[in-house]
Amino acid sequence: MDLMAIMVQSRLVTVEQKEEILENMPQSDLPLERYVISKGYVNETDMLKVMSYYYRTQYVNLSQFTINTEAVQKVSERVARQHALIPISFTEDEEPKLIVAMADPSNYIALDDVKIVSKMSVVPYVTFRDDIEKYIDQYYSQEDAAKQAATEIEGFETEIEEVEEDLAIKNAPVVRLIDSIVSQAIKTRVSDIHIEPFEKVVRVRFRIDGTLVENMQLKASAHSAIATRIKIMSGLDIAERRIPQDGRIETTIDGREVDMRVSVLPTVFGEKIVIRILNRNATLLSKEQLGFSPANEKIFDEILKAPEGIILLTGPTGSGKTTTLYTALRELNDVGKNIITVEDPVEYRLEGVNQVQVNTKAGLTFASGLRSILRQDPDIVLLGEIRDEETASIAVRAAITGHVVLSTIHTNDTASTVNRLVDMGIKPYLVSTATVGIIAQRLIKRICPKCKTPVEVTSDQYAGVGIHKGDTLYHGVGCNYCSGTGYYGRIAIHEIMAVTKEIKALINQGGTTADIRERARQNGMRDLAEEAIDVAKQGITTIEEAMKIAFSLEGEV
Repeated sequence: MDLMAIMVQSRLVTVEQKEEILENMPQSDLPLERYVISKGYVNETDMLKVMSYYYRTQYVNLSQFTINTEAVQKVSERVARQHALIPISFTEDEEPKLIVAMADPSNYIALDDVKIVSKMSVVPYVTFRDDIEKYIDQYYSQEDAAKQAATEIEGFETEIEEVEEDLAIKNAPVVRLIDSIVSQAIKTRVSDIHIEPFEKVVRVRFRIDGTLVENMQLKASAHSAIATRIKIMSGLDIAERRIPQDGRIETTIDGREVDMRVSVLPTVFGEKIVIRILNRNATLLSKEQLGFSPANEKIFDEILKAPEGIILLTGPTGSGKTTTLYTALRELNDVGKNIITVEDPVEYRLEGVNQVQVNTKAGLTFASGLRSILRQDPDIVLLGEIRDEETASIAVRAAITGHVVLSTIHTNDTASTVNRLVDMGIKPYLVSTATVGIIAQRLIKRICPKCKTPVEVTSDQYAGVGIHKGDTLYHGVGCNYCSGTGYYGRIAIHEIMAVTKEIKALINQGGTTADIRERARQNGMRDLAEEAIDVAKQGITTIEEAMKIAFSLEGEV
């Protein structure tokens, strides 16, 4: 009896649903157990019970299980990957056995290999293959990088010239260390790597879901070789240590094309290095996946219908502006339109879109690129960022001469963007004429779906935002899936201001940011604080995360 037959016999799926599953599953590229879960036919626990019955063994949900790192060390990463398994714990017998989570507990060759390398008796549990792969990445990558740093660190203390020469050898310790750190970062959803020198140690931190987490500490003597290696990779001057430098790295890691932006900053104890990771193969998201509420999605769609004008995305660095910009561009992408972009860097590749990479050293800036683009008969122009008066002026004039211009700008909210453009030197009447809509965005942490738990509100602490005693909110208690943080991933919240006739009139009259914001709210705009509170009420994030957004905007209201 196979898994499908067991599900039908257990009345988890009907015969009709079975036919639909067998017909559509091959197109999904998902295994049966994940396909039925994704379609809502069966939950994870019931599916694990089915797998347990089929393999005649116990099951384990790894996301809700605390993995014993001592158990993990009993088996090498090579064996774990080869057989899709991971040791997770020990039995409490007088002579303990090794408990191993497996995708296929009937694989006796795998069981024999584990028994040989661990020198222990083995108890197999069944679980999902993708969960096993995730935790192999998490536990073995971290262990390997730390072990490598600990055993080979003394070899790093050397002169720059020696390091540069040695780096031609791919197996040089510093080369393998940097590759290991970057590879681990990519596997664990890291957006930035921080390498920070102090008096006695070099600290390596990862930014995951917006929060910095310490990954490892190395000896201070390692810093010179690490900095030199990264400078060589990013084309920077290895002899210059007194001034900041910026560079980029293009490479392929584990079959993925990755762009990395590198920033080097001199500090008291050496050069602090920050590497921002940009995944070229990242999947573009739909408006729903980005987090647009139904009301905001409707306004967004109306803005995108404009035949000409500027649509601006605003928010701090790392708030997902570019992702939202590309979602808009994908909506507008059509074979009948000439779409050209100027970006630094090109973060996503879009079929049918002409994308230009800024090259400042060669004289190709946002402004010069935009001038050239306007001679290419474009219908839609995407400008990575408006940074100065020259770029803003060209973008505005492009918008009022019949082009749709999409761009980003660094301001706190929608209303203040208007005065930011005016401060750049753009006349108010040009701002009002050119601007179609402004979207402010923030990223807010999602509660981990594996350990999400309801919590009853016990006081009226949040009564001011419409949450009262007795209401139900949610939080994550922490599990393996979210590395104990209670959060997994982020979602965007938006404040969208359509530049209506009333707002255009206010801009022409020199209206203040407060005046423009008030008029936009009267027109139906919901601000970022309101959106954040709503996301908490829906159980997507915690009230604590929502209040961080609300408090950070208090001074701007």
